[in-house]
Amino acid sequence: MLGILSVSGLSFLLVAFCTPLLIRALRVLKLTQPIRSELPLDHQAKRGTPLMAGLVLFIGVGMALQSHSTPLMSLLGVTFLLFSSIGFMDDFKKAFWQDPSGISGRTKLVLQFAFTGLLLFTLFRFFSLTSDIALFHGFQLHLPVYVYILIMLLFVVGSANAINFTDGLDGLLINVAIPTYFFFFLISDKPEVQVFSLVMIGCLLGLFLYNIYPARAFMGDTGSLAIGGSLSFLAIIEKVEILIPLLFSVYLAEQFSVILQVWYYKRTKLRIFRMTPIHFHFSLKYGWSENKIVMVFGFISWLSVLLCWLIWKFVL
Repeated sequence: MLGILSVSGLSFLLVAFCTPLLIRALRVLKLTQPIRSELPLDHQAKRGTPLMAGLVLFIGVGMALQSHSTPLMSLLGVTFLLFSSIGFMDDFKKAFWQDPSGISGRTKLVLQFAFTGLLLFTLFRFFSLTSDIALFHGFQLHLPVYVYILIMLLFVVGSANAINFTDGLDGLLINVAIPTYFFFFLISDKPEVQVFSLVMIGCLLGLFLYNIYPARAFMGDTGSLAIGGSLSFLAIIEKVEILIPLLFSVYLAEQFSVILQVWYYKRTKLRIFRMTPIHFHFSLKYGWSENKIVMVFGFISWLSVLLCWLIWKFVL
């Protein structure tokens, strides 16, 4: 345990030290955030903030791989890399051409489904992943492999994008993701999962120093999609699929607010929320500050983790 904590602490220090250097490089290269015109006025002031600071999280991936050079740790690292690469392509187009739309949604989805399918195949082929879903007290739902794969394909891609939606305010995703990684650290008996989760917490805390309001840099999709992909696969590896609606409650609320808003507007030309994802609604309708939204959403994430831990310990 002491070794894991030291690796996490070192990751925090390295990220805290290296992030200003990365910010300076991004400014020199003019790789900065364009802002969509429909966003609130306070967000327009964020135009020109360095983008792709999520690249610094690879310090943690490297530290984790150095600490435990095993097949499972390599899989976690590859998962992080693959989803980050999609985000990097999106961020680079946004920053280099100052195009807020980035790469097409279809391209991102195709890549996400392809990478997810490859990783699921690897888990089944080399890591003895089963298609059973734990329900309660040892009772399991036995699914045909193809049904399980289809469900997990939709889950991973949906969750990765939901987590990506959550990265919309300064420090929001970091504040919500840290509890989720901590949950996997708590429940896992796999050293690789423990190390990876705690190292990611250290890295996110280091980045949080520069991403808290007012942010000096944004992690971008480079970081948020990587976080989304890694958290989703941690849920599969730890076989806690049944807990996802509660464990990912904040992310799913962000995503479903967008889906519901679009669906309702197409049918009625009216809006349920002032703006989506839902964190904008609290800002525009109730006047909540960014820091208040970040704190409240973070508290909900910690509460979700506590409830999931109790269910995992006493029910599953």
